[in-house]
Amino acid sequence: MEVLKIQDLHVKADSKKILKGVNLSVKKGEVIALLGPNASGKSTLAYTIMGLPEFKVEKGKIFFEGLEITHLKTFERAKLGISLAFQHPPQVRNVKLKDLLRRIQTRRIELSPLGLDGFSRLLGREVNVGFSGGERKISELLQLIAMNPKVVIFDEIDSGLDIQKLKLVTKIIKENFVDGTSVILITHRGSILRWIKPHRVAIMIEGKIVCESDDWEKVWGTIGRYGYEKCRECEVSPNRSSS
Repeated sequence: MEVLKIQDLHVKADSKKILKGVNLSVKKGEVIALLGPNASGKSTLAYTIMGLPEFKVEKGKIFFEGLEITHLKTFERAKLGISLAFQHPPQVRNVKLKDLLRRIQTRRIELSPLGLDGFSRLLGREVNVGFSGGERKISELLQLIAMNPKVVIFDEIDSGLDIQKLKLVTKIIKENFVDGTSVILITHRGSILRWIKPHRVAIMIEGKIVCESDDWEKVWGTIGRYGYEKCRECEVSPNRSSS
């Protein structure tokens, strides 16, 4: 069953065309890794799925559980069950993290089972204000757990993390989102794939998905050896897998 479906999506931001006909589908409980070089359109796709207003859909459609959501507002998509963890989470002043979690939670959060006892000090602080990069990522994860979404997009959740923080973040993701939640895992480093093994991988270059495969190890090995341009050779028609 497809939870999320993107058809021929063309998107502009700041008068610049970024997405140029993206096609992608995500099944219930599926983990998809979206790989690509910097400035290939990965984050733009995430923001467009989430409905951020500065990203203008020129053509194409987005469906969630069969409902077209192309022109729904961000909060409406969030209520349906779509969530996004930002690569660079914004600061929210005058709102304490514990109060935000209380307002949005549909699922109770306990830090000890998550291995986050040391992060309890963050709860009484303004959201992300003065947080380190790793603390911001933990803050994002706590918010996602509280919302208990059906689809979650992680936009380079692995960026800027040392190995210990990366292991902690991937442990939380695996225990709370993998197996039941549909996940789009955006990365260009690929190291996170050692711990979160996707069902499928899609390669984005210059605003288009040029390749899809269910063999992420082969694809990542090819990228490591030859670079992303090698993936153009396996360019396929929309929503068709290739290995």
